[in-house]
Amino acid sequence: AAAFAPVQTGKASTALKVSELELGVTEPLGVYDPLGWLESEPEAFERRRAVERKHGRIAMAAVVGMLFHNADIEFPGYLSKELGIRFADIPNGMNGLFSVPIAGISQIVFAIGVVELAIWPASDYSGDYGTGYGRPFVPNVLEGDELKYKLDMEINQGRAAMMGIMGALVGEAVTGQTLAEQYASGNLIGYGPP
Repeated sequence: AAAFAPVQTGKASTALKVSELELGVTEPLGVYDPLGWLESEPEAFERRRAVERKHGRIAMAAVVGMLFHNADIEFPGYLSKELGIRFADIPNGMNGLFSVPIAGISQIVFAIGVVELAIWPASDYSGDYGTGYGRPFVPNVLEGDELKYKLDMEINQGRAAMMGIMGALVGEAVTGQTLAEQYASGNLIGYGPP
């Protein structure tokens, strides 16, 4: 009777166990830890990685917003109808921040607070907020090499976006020109026309 009993076999898993230490590792740097925090404070690494991921996502949105606004692609209509401010009236670059009424800035800060505290809490270090991986109406279950590839891409592109948005802000502060003005004048180095 034992010859006809089903044989228990171990289930082979093809899923790659993605280690946070392996994500975003780019040659020739390897794991970039210039201050040695992985040895001195390993328990804080998970939080730092979650903060890096979130800042990268915000920076990617900021870069896209900056590019759209510098291309003069704005919402139609009024930002504040009672003050007579249209979206098109907001200047490009950092000066735009100072042109938004205080009520608008307050709404932005409130919305960020709601997202940070209630919708996508900072205490969730997984980085998976249930929004998927960019494939709408398709189950977004990634595993194995595809998951590692997507997470690597997100970390590295987030790092590039953080550097890009800071570079654009510093370039504007140094030259007084927005990114579009610098490009139009050939002033891409940030120290004056060639």
